[in-house]
Amino acid sequence: MGDIEIGSGASATPPEPPGLPGETLATALRSGIHRVIQEQELLNRINVFPVADGDTGTNLSVSLGSALNTITENETRPLSIFLAALADVLLDSARGNSGAIIAQFFQGMSDSAESLSHFSTHTFTGAVSLGSEYAHDALANPCEGTILSVIAVFAASLREQTVGNHEIGFAEMLQQAVAAAQTALGRTTEQLEELRKAGVVDAGAKGFVTLIEGMTAYIADGEVTERPDLADLPGEASVHETAGESAEVRFRFCTECVITGDDIDRRKLRESLSELGDSLVLAGTKRKAKIHVHVNEPEAVFDVARAYGQLAGEKADDMRHQQQSTHDMRTKFAVITDSAADISDEDMERHDIHMVPARIQFGDRGYLDKVSISSTEFFEELANNPVHPTSSQPSPGDFRRQYQFLASHFPDVISINLTPEVSGTLQAAQSAASRIDAAGAVHVVNSKNASLGQGLLAVFAAECAEAGLDAGDSLTAIEALIPLIQTYGLLPDLSYAVKGGRVAASRKRIADLLHITPVLRTEPDGRITAGGVLPGRHKLLPKFARYIAKHSDRNGKLRLAIGHALCEDDARKLEKLLRDRLPGVSESAITDLGSALGVHGGPGTLVVAVQEKLDPEKFRKSSRRQDQ
Repeated sequence: MGDIEIGSGASATPPEPPGLPGETLATALRSGIHRVIQEQELLNRINVFPVADGDTGTNLSVSLGSALNTITENETRPLSIFLAALADVLLDSARGNSGAIIAQFFQGMSDSAESLSHFSTHTFTGAVSLGSEYAHDALANPCEGTILSVIAVFAASLREQTVGNHEIGFAEMLQQAVAAAQTALGRTTEQLEELRKAGVVDAGAKGFVTLIEGMTAYIADGEVTERPDLADLPGEASVHETAGESAEVRFRFCTECVITGDDIDRRKLRESLSELGDSLVLAGTKRKAKIHVHVNEPEAVFDVARAYGQLAGEKADDMRHQQQSTHDMRTKFAVITDSAADISDEDMERHDIHMVPARIQFGDRGYLDKVSISSTEFFEELANNPVHPTSSQPSPGDFRRQYQFLASHFPDVISINLTPEVSGTLQAAQSAASRIDAAGAVHVVNSKNASLGQGLLAVFAAECAEAGLDAGDSLTAIEALIPLIQTYGLLPDLSYAVKGGRVAASRKRIADLLHITPVLRTEPDGRITAGGVLPGRHKLLPKFARYIAKHSDRNGKLRLAIGHALCEDDARKLEKLLRDRLPGVSESAITDLGSALGVHGGPGTLVVAVQEKLDPEKFRKSSRRQDQ
């Protein structure tokens, strides 16, 4: 940097401010985040602690990747404002244990830089040290051999180098600190028994080291890591089994939410949450706090959190299911659907089908569909709560997190989604699929159906995977099956449809006056319409069975699925009546009805899906050629 030259009434370009300005830090961060995204599959593979569920790379990529736009939008602003914006978005987007810890690390850096326009080596060291303290304090039970150990060593190296040394430059300081962090990373293998058995380093610690390596490469040498296009990698590159052993998961759901309040008592909040599970990370400030904890009852976490402020960003990932998928990958693709699909718990487990939950709101109380509220609990609340619920589709972010996880472990992911004629769920899924940073490809399918019909399609997709078909042949089979599925709904009481605004009150009065009961059905284009009415209000089950049989192939091989809203006895009677009228039925299942259609019918609603059976083997083409 030279001095300003004065001459001819003009001056040369003024020198850059000393130290590390916000713009340089922004570019360094981008470069580091790109490296983490590039390494996400490796991080997933070595993810052993605290649960070997193979999602650390995905969580860090989503958490840090969500900050890229914020970095670009704020890079020319003063350092303090830049870091405040970064810390805020990282808190909102943090996923998983390591994501929450890194968010808290940057919260500490932000608080340390409140009045700074740029970092000197000494103020940068102070910011990293405070970030390390914040990260350590965020955990209820911190232990050695994790990301915390590596962050602490990185901070300690910076302090050792800058004590009494005002001449050291950023490049030299960071290179030595990164070398110390790399050594600490190697030690994690022996510090935790789970890592030693698997022969790997801690995945979260590796993610942090990858981040600071990318940042240092830019600050020291001007080396910029561009955002990788992982979709260009060969599909097989994404098929990796997670290290470590598949063990019993004590607490099933990785549960997270954000609380916004005026004065959050984080000590009391931590004490309350510590009783519910383990792996608790409480990040944030008195105004906004991010909860990450492993529990068996996600709703218990949300109940505690509501007492401290307004909730947002509730999520609960099934770690048991994730671990099963990453340790037992016998199929060529993964299957996922949204919670509008009604599938029995047994079929979800047996066929390894993943689910993205919608959100249900009863007044000021929100739930994750089929995660923090069961179908039974939903209909009991529907019957007793004077406030009629509203529902919102999963956001693109909800889909993206799970797509990215699965696409990091499988060459293909097939997503079976709710008909767009009744919801924007399909569009949210498509938007998420277009923004995946993983080697696997995500294929979004319009089921043109809902509830049990959508569920049957998802089960068939999983059966194609189990038969050894690849994604291409399976997509052909799925498209062939879509027009062969019909879904019918019997709504004995239109009161709930009126409350939800789906049916005009005048139509209910007419139905009551004429003593008729409407039947819903799906149309080939995906619409859900009134397919007719049943006369009278008595002996509805035989009438409904006759209606379904009339619209079905009585001689074809059929699969039935029956869903009920707190009326299992009626469902079993209906199953017998349908089997008597449809001799071609070879399989039938009864399950609880979900909220997608059930919210319009309330308790007593019955839904039936009829599927003409297809043999996946008939669609084996490219799969057979590849096997040969």
